[in-house]
Amino acid sequence: MKREILSTNDGSTTIFIPDMDETYHSTHGAIQEALHVFIENGLREIKNEIITEVHIFEMGFGTGLNALLTASNSKGKVCYTGVEAYPVEKELLDHLNYAVELGGETEELFQKIISSPWNQNVEICADFILNKVHSKIEEYSMPRAHFDLVFYDAFGPRAQSSMWEMKILSKIVDGLKAGGVLVTYCAMGQFKRDLKELGMRVESRPGPPGKREMTVATKM
Repeated sequence: MKREILSTNDGSTTIFIPDMDETYHSTHGAIQEALHVFIENGLREIKNEIITEVHIFEMGFGTGLNALLTASNSKGKVCYTGVEAYPVEKELLDHLNYAVELGGETEELFQKIISSPWNQNVEICADFILNKVHSKIEEYSMPRAHFDLVFYDAFGPRAQSSMWEMKILSKIVDGLKAGGVLVTYCAMGQFKRDLKELGMRVESRPGPPGKREMTVATKM
């Protein structure tokens, strides 16, 4: 699979797949989008609850940006599981400029994240445990009622429609605890209707730059 580095409008980089005509992040701003969708409307909402240890599941580990932002912004212990069927080569990840754009200690964090071995728990820093799982979601053994928060960051329905169908969504929702939250940039009508059918309370919120809406869903 051919991948290329692409600059986005906020100065941060992403990866472009020519054969799919798809980018890993919004071209309006990779960091900007991830912060808005997954940190502001995901992590920080969960952290308002009285939880001593947050379990996060990411569908589509990708470049590791969401994991990096979570490690940089979390205030308590986080156990982070990211499933990725097609890992990006480290040589390409080394050319992404997240650490330059974010500053601080993110360079060391990012290197630990992208260098950590697959399929095992790794302590990236104090209170942040990462498990990068090299697997298709169809083959992943999802623990039931385990996760507090899901970052649903698969490629969009146009490029990867199977990731947004009921069979996969049911598996993801099954992995959420009661009261757990799923957050995603996607606001497709059928996707939201399917979540409601699976017992989720669905809320549309303002999206990041370039998108009118995003979705936050809570397991009832």
